Amino acid sequence: MENPVIGFIGLGLMGGNMVECLQKNGIEPVIMGRNRKAVDAAVGRGAREVATPREMAEACDIIMLCVTTSEVVESLVYGDDGVLAGIKKGAVLIDFGTSIPASTRKIGADLAAKGAGMIDAPLGRTPAHAKDGLLNIMAAGDEDIFASVKPTLDILGENVFYVGALGAGHTTKLINNFMGMTTVSAMSQAFAVADRAGLNPAQLYEIMSAGPSNSPFMQFCKKYAVDGVSDLGFSLANANKDIAYFLEMVSDLGTRSEIAEGTSHNLQAAVDAGMSDGNVPEIFDYFLKLKG
Repeated sequence: MENPVIGFIGLGLMGGNMVECLQKNGIEPVIMGRNRKAVDAAVGRGAREVATPREMAEACDIIMLCVTTSEVVESLVYGDDGVLAGIKKGAVLIDFGTSIPASTRKIGADLAAKGAGMIDAPLGRTPAHAKDGLLNIMAAGDEDIFASVKPTLDILGENVFYVGALGAGHTTKLINNFMGMTTVSAMSQAFAVADRAGLNPAQLYEIMSAGPSNSPFMQFCKKYAVDGVSDLGFSLANANKDIAYFLEMVSDLGTRSEIAEGTSHNLQAAVDAGMSDGNVPEIFDYFLKLKG
């Protein structure tokens, strides 16, 4: 696409910074979101706000979504004033969120029936990276459609990976988050058990980090369990949702993940204990209080 009109729905912490990045690179997007502060800031920089996804789809060549769940994506696509009702032939919908692959493929088929395309492009790294166009992007879909939107993705991402057919991006992201959230849960419980056993947690970290267990996730866990600093920037509620999506995906594949089932149980218990808004390493507090 040459000079596409870009729409963006979902100006949360990540999405708001992505919109700012687009604007810093000369793009004047059409926007829609619930975060009034972020929307007003974007409008102040030249964005145009619309009231419905349909209105956005009627105006745009690329519609970007950065929202929380598959359910929200489907409501934006299938509502009476949704994207599907207004999308133009040749337009492309990009879902940057973490969604269920089966839902993504269904939406893609319905868009294709109207002559439009879809790319699932979940994200890695943080909102700070988003503002500077340094995200990792796992993009999937028809290769020609991917090629048509890649120049725009390159504005937002330092590393843009093409991972295969539609749904493969969300599959990759869910596997990635399964690994990450399971690792954080295990390491956080390791520190909690050490606390109960009367070990020096700083020394335990020194020993573990000198071997192959060392990783950025261990750094995040150590910062909270040992130093009391919580800065991973990914909530227990989001982790709980992503592991639930992973379990749904593996069920669709005709298998199961007992490891993910255990992690899901721990995350759900932490959420039920009122810890939803805490960063994932804060599950240490749940493990610290867990009774036998």
